[in-house]
This record gives sequence, C-alpha cells and structure tokens, in this order.
Amino acid sequence: MALDLPPAAPTPAMEAYFQKCLDKIGFVPNVLTAYAHDMAKLEAFVSFYNDLMLGPSGLSKLEREMIAVVVSAENRCFYCITAHGAAVRQLSGDPMLGELMAINWRAADLSPRHRAMLTFAAKVTTASATVGDDDRQALRAAGFSEKDIWDIAAVTGFYAMSNRMASAVDMRPNDEYHAQSR
Repeated sequence: MALDLPPAAPTPAMEAYFQKCLDKIGFVPNVLTAYAHDMAKLEAFVSFYNDLMLGPSGLSKLEREMIAVVVSAENRCFYCITAHGAAVRQLSGDPMLGELMAINWRAADLSPRHRAMLTFAAKVTTASATVGDDDRQALRAAGFSEKDIWDIAAVTGFYAMSNRMASAVDMRPNDEYHAQSR
C-alpha cells in the first residue's frame, strides 16, 4: 500500500478473524491489513463484506464473486480483479471463466441469468444514473426476485467503493492469489 499507516492494536474479534483467514486460506488478505490501521473501519468493512458475500441471499457465492470481478474489471482494479478472479476460478472449477470475467466477461458463455445480472452490475458501475425500471425488469425476467435485485446492487456498490479505495492507496493483491485454481 502506498500509505505508511501503522496497524492499530487489533480487537479480539479482528485477531480471531485474521487467524481464521490464516487457517482457512493460509494468509491474511492485504485488503484487511490495509484497513488494520483503524479497527472501527476494519470491523465495518469485514462486517459488510461478510454480510454481502457470505450471508443469506438468492445469489450463489459464485454469482456474488462474478459480480465482484465484473465491477472490478470495469473499474480496472488490479487488487479486486486478482483476488476475486481467483475466487471465480475456484468456485466455478473453470479457470477460463475466471479469466474471461476479468478481461471481457461479455465474451464468456454465460446463462441468460448471469448475463442479465452482469449487464446490470456493469451498468450500475459505469452509468448508475441511467439505470431505470427496464434494467430491473430485465433482471425480473431472468428470474431474480426483488431481494436478489437489491443484493446485486449492494454487491456492485460495495465493490465500486472497494475498487476506489484499493486504487487510491495502491493496494496490491497477495501473491498467493495469482496461482490459485489455475
């Protein structure tokens, strides 16, 4: 990260969360260590991430990760394309899908459901002021519920914010992400 911010003393909850990361994936993602200079911000980030990406939803984990990659690709966020591209490769079992999501998701062989979801996410990312009921109706026609549409928008908005923070402070992805699920 381009900013020299010393880490704050971790709360017991964040100490446990970092340990869980080490146990589960073998490293602590750099985004978490970047936020660790301010425990309140780190805890808010982790809480929102966990709710959006791991909480109950009509969207699968893979679908949420696909949204993260498409938003990040539209915003050219190196950190998030790399980290979430690895997750798409892992969850889908398809390394090519992970690469297509990062480079040109429109070229991927997607279901109508996924194409509608990602078209909406890309539009919210690049031209949110132009989103209208026809865009939401396209999601309904693809089988998404009202709650699913909220979740698509919420995941999209979260990654738009995360992308801007990562780019602004030059967060770099952990080296481990580059080799995962290839």
